[in-house]
Amino acid sequence: MNEHLSIWTLVLDAGLVVQIVLLILLSLSFMSWAIIFNKWRVFRAGKAADDAFDTLFWSGESLDTVASQAADMPNSAQAQVFEKGYVAYQKIKQEQRGTALNIRHAIDHAWTTQMNRFASGLSFLATVGSTAPFIGLFGTVWGIIDAFQNIGLTQNTSLATVAPGIAEALVATAFGLLAAIPSVIAYNMFTSKMKALDASLDAFSTEFMSVLTHHAKEKS
Repeated sequence: MNEHLSIWTLVLDAGLVVQIVLLILLSLSFMSWAIIFNKWRVFRAGKAADDAFDTLFWSGESLDTVASQAADMPNSAQAQVFEKGYVAYQKIKQEQRGTALNIRHAIDHAWTTQMNRFASGLSFLATVGSTAPFIGLFGTVWGIIDAFQNIGLTQNTSLATVAPGIAEALVATAFGLLAAIPSVIAYNMFTSKMKALDASLDAFSTEFMSVLTHHAKEKS
């Protein structure tokens, strides 16, 4: 009985519709974990790069030196915001036209670009987290209906007859939860990191604008 009700046996003995549901859930789970590991790597690399850039920015080096080294920090959101803002600042100085609004626009654009880069894939995790349980539930309902149809055909309602069919159906629910739970946990964790990143870029942008204003006054 235990061998008959093993997970692998239940999957193989399930009906075609339930097997398709399980395949969909396994695919969603695989893609979710791929995104989770990738996002974990991106956020870890971004945090380390931002720490390195923050040290560089406040080291007392010239803005030109900071800009040249920022170009080699593609993982740092702050470095990318700095680079785009400083390019706009240099362009205004050379052309002697434009205002601080041009710099602010460049900073905001880079800020948005970085937020979008870090947020990519999170919507998929949210979708899997909200829909996978219902996909699994659909497979369960279909499997239970199929099990009861078999009971009607065999006219046998003993536990030994009912249990395998019900167990096959419930596997779909289990697979749905296995796909959804890690996705929801990861989405909430990365959303929290996104809020922290947004606050960090907000603070850096304000400080950067102050530094540029001070730098412009020194040069004038």
